[in-house]
Amino acid sequence: MDYGYIKKRARELRKDQTPAEAKLLDFLRNRKFHGLKFLRQHPIEYEATGNRLFFIAHFYCARMKLVLELDGKVHEFQQERDSERDKILRLLGFTVVRIKNEELLDMKAVALKIEMSLKFHSYPSLSAERGSEGK
Repeated sequence: MDYGYIKKRARELRKDQTPAEAKLLDFLRNRKFHGLKFLRQHPIEYEATGNRLFFIAHFYCARMKLVLELDGKVHEFQQERDSERDKILRLLGFTVVRIKNEELLDMKAVALKIEMSLKFHSYPSLSAERGSEGK
């Protein structure tokens, strides 16, 4: 797949965000969550069977090698695909946290879910003060 295409697709996804993506973006933007920088709709390249392939992560933190994926209704019908994608990302060294859209009703619980995943994977301590996780 052409990298120019994937960059264009990522830009399109950024422009056409869902309400859930907008809510999580507001929670993460400007390093509000532990001072971590998150990129949205970020392409992640990998190689399989000699081919360059890509995923576009909903939210990506390079410092923690963390991918946050939002799961709306469509993901109920593509669980096998999501599971395979998560497996590949984990093999590449990423921590993947899946967040259902309805979980965004309790941002404190979302923050805890992300924090627990990072602690479980023995990442460096989260150094920054907690931002607006409780909003």
